[in-house]
Amino acid sequence: MKKKSIPIETLRTLLSCDPVAGTLTWRHRPLEYFAETKNPERHCAVWNTKYAGKEALMTDKGNGYRRGSILNRLYSAHRVIWAMTTGAWPPEDIDHVNGVRDDNRIENLRAVTRAENLRNQAMRRTNTSGVMGVSWHRAAGKWQVHIKADGKQIHLGLFDDKDEAIAARA
Repeated sequence: MKKKSIPIETLRTLLSCDPVAGTLTWRHRPLEYFAETKNPERHCAVWNTKYAGKEALMTDKGNGYRRGSILNRLYSAHRVIWAMTTGAWPPEDIDHVNGVRDDNRIENLRAVTRAENLRNQAMRRTNTSGVMGVSWHRAAGKWQVHIKADGKQIHLGLFDDKDEAIAARA
């Protein structure tokens, strides 16, 4: 079951979005957001002193995407910028057109399906052939070629020559 996302109007109350720069900034948070705390006035003053006016959702957990917590729930910065700019949460994935994961300018973001997003992923660091879908099959002592289409992996064959394998993949 998919978790319900925060309403966009709530995002606009809590954050300011600059879609051209691709940044989010915390707004001054109203006292009503601290009603559940022991001392609402103090918590509100402390929070606003510490965060209001500062850039939001800046944490990078090592994968290049910026994210952070909004009302005790994690959100990706690019998804929040998309939602605030378009007025709707993306139905599936958001792709960074230039491949730079922390470049959240709206011109660099596009809504895509999961399949589209997976198709344009970067080559893995462990790739030794330099071509996606071409790898060395140690047991056979040959280059193997595969491609994924409609969620199914299709084996295109084994090749003695790396250039032949690359041509088959193309």
